[in-house]
Amino acid sequence: MTRLIKDYVEIGDHASLDSVIEQLTRIRDSLPASAEAEIRMRGDDVFGRHLCVAFMRPLTAEEAACEGRYAGVGEEERQAA
Repeated sequence: MTRLIKDYVEIGDHASLDSVIEQLTRIRDSLPASAEAEIRMRGDDVFGRHLCVAFMRPLTAEEAACEGRYAGVGEEERQAA
């Protein structure tokens, strides 16, 4: 089974409607069908607001290799406890 992780794409707070629609369309077209994408408004009045698109994606080869190196770390401590 391939593990999925949550990834994010942010769209800044100052953009034209046509630009936002174009960006969202490009993001949607690049995602696999199983991505389960969702969009939310994030931020506040002090630091600014932005749209955040969250979706599930498989690990890249580099991420999987890194995760594999650390998969057994701490296993001995858990078994001893």
